[in-house]
Amino acid sequence: MSNQTVIYEVNQSIATITLNRPQQLNAMNNEMMLAMRDALARAQDDAIRVVVIRGAGRAFMAGGDVATFAARVSEITAILPGEIGLFHESIALIRGLKKPVIASVHGACAGGGLSLMLACDLAIAAQNAKFTMAYANIGTSPDGGASFFLPRVVGARRAMELMLLADKFDADAALRLGIVNSVVADDALAAHTAVVAARLSTGPTHAYANTKALIGASFERDLTTQLHAEMLAFTDCATGADFKEGVQAFVDKRTPTFNGM
Repeated sequence: MSNQTVIYEVNQSIATITLNRPQQLNAMNNEMMLAMRDALARAQDDAIRVVVIRGAGRAFMAGGDVATFAARVSEITAILPGEIGLFHESIALIRGLKKPVIASVHGACAGGGLSLMLACDLAIAAQNAKFTMAYANIGTSPDGGASFFLPRVVGARRAMELMLLADKFDADAALRLGIVNSVVADDALAAHTAVVAARLSTGPTHAYANTKALIGASFERDLTTQLHAEMLAFTDCATGADFKEGVQAFVDKRTPTFNGM
């Protein structure tokens, strides 16, 4: 495995971002946060139609590199805003990407790792995945958008429980909570993720972008505003080649071939 803290690879139209500090369970340090932000910026390329985020080694991501906090405690309040800001740039990039982002999760997914997973559009978990919000265990509140995303998925009461108690829970519990879309055998994670990514990579990318934007904005709008936004987005899609191809394929009773436009 490369010495890079984040590895960016492209296979056809699928970009894979691998968090690569396996000895530290991919806990985030400043170098990793910079590299993750830069990798996500590269994924804005129109040639990329799906992004997969995964972890090297035994974990997806065990949150921030807490082991380094003690050595920097005297200067931590000066350092943290910039470092958390870098992490938040990555979260904003994920939400702004006009293509689906899949979290492929195994092993530890704690603190900022869980926040990162929640920011993604889809999450696939291996049976061995273990989750915890973790922040309360080190005496802090969440970052990475967890306080935004988690209540929207599980409700405010359950989100409060997960954040305040910071209990660990397994992949099956994550599925019941709705924070992952599917759970697969440990040795099937990579293959299942590849199947989902490949399916999305041949889909109507522009329609996906509009769908992602609609869902993202829906919690801040009233129904009338959302209905208007849906009308505009549908009309926008209908001007593209994928809509014409999809309609013709329906008439022809064949599988459409979308080009992402």
